[in-house]
Amino acid sequence: MNNPYLLLTPGPLSTSATVREAMMKDWCTWDDDYNQGVVQPIRRQLVRLATAHSGYTSVLMQGSGTAGVEAVLGSAVPAEGKLLVLINGAYGRRMADIARCLGLRLATMEVAETEPLSAELLSQALAADASISHVAFVHCETTTGILNPLAELCQAAKARHKTLIVDAMSSFGGVPMDAGELAIDFLISSANKCIQGVPGFSFIIAREAAMHRCEGQARSVSLDLFDQWQCMERQGGKWRFTSPTHVVRAFAQALAELEQEGGVGARHRRYQGNQRTLVDGMERLGFRPLVARDWQSPVITVFAAPEAPAYDFKRFYEGLKARGYVIYPGKVSAVDCFRIGTIGEVYQQDVAGLLAAIEDAIFW
Repeated sequence: MNNPYLLLTPGPLSTSATVREAMMKDWCTWDDDYNQGVVQPIRRQLVRLATAHSGYTSVLMQGSGTAGVEAVLGSAVPAEGKLLVLINGAYGRRMADIARCLGLRLATMEVAETEPLSAELLSQALAADASISHVAFVHCETTTGILNPLAELCQAAKARHKTLIVDAMSSFGGVPMDAGELAIDFLISSANKCIQGVPGFSFIIAREAAMHRCEGQARSVSLDLFDQWQCMERQGGKWRFTSPTHVVRAFAQALAELEQEGGVGARHRRYQGNQRTLVDGMERLGFRPLVARDWQSPVITVFAAPEAPAYDFKRFYEGLKARGYVIYPGKVSAVDCFRIGTIGEVYQQDVAGLLAAIEDAIFW
């Protein structure tokens, strides 16, 4: 069945027909065909994608990407620890909200939403507060599509021997990185982002030593990262509670398609081409991106709303949807804007089609 429109969002995103077809079979969560044949290969492949270094493992968690973030924060930070969350958008703020709800000792460092996080400010914050034990930040902040300086931030945290938590929700699988080279302790992502699977679970790639330190620290039963990992380790890929079997099988297909495309580097080049074509076309139509090109990710781009009395996002959105394209509303606090994603099963011809639809839909 053909989809009525293309999702130009940061996830859920448009998937291939073969990924969707992979969900058309039922699986038993206790059976080795599923656990040994599907789950365990996924876990191994995620580690290979994340790093060439040894000493890393992976664990899958039921729920959205936010559930994965909560599992890590609630399991990795001990009662005597203190978490510093770096913020330049809604998803950094969400990490801080989770920490507060969990009762963690918390510090925050916030910069403007259209500016990258600063390694220099991070170093200053760590120098000023020696009680900080853990640092967490978002790599690709999809509030704006900004790509924070991953290597510099990791280096600043590790220079002071802090446990490092990176939300790579919208970048892992689509932006090259090596978690071991960067000394990341916990990297969090989700099935329905750059791997191009469907929603239903998150995954964490972590240092085994850091994972062991989580034992007995969880503030939730269902989001106990250590217990979930140990169950998968000891019982050959078995999940503690009901596994989203169809979603997991679709993810296995999505991983195979990532490899067929040529890996993360090739996917990154496709996403970059999509994003450059989008911005060039939007600028020709009079739209202004809010993030400087130096910090813009290939994942999603935010554009200022037109300064026209007749502009209305809902009407603009519905006009594009009727033409076969779905975009995202804005999330920047102080600016009227909208966002367009360029990841997923999206190619240059799709972006060209979108641009033609936007030109056709302009009514102001």
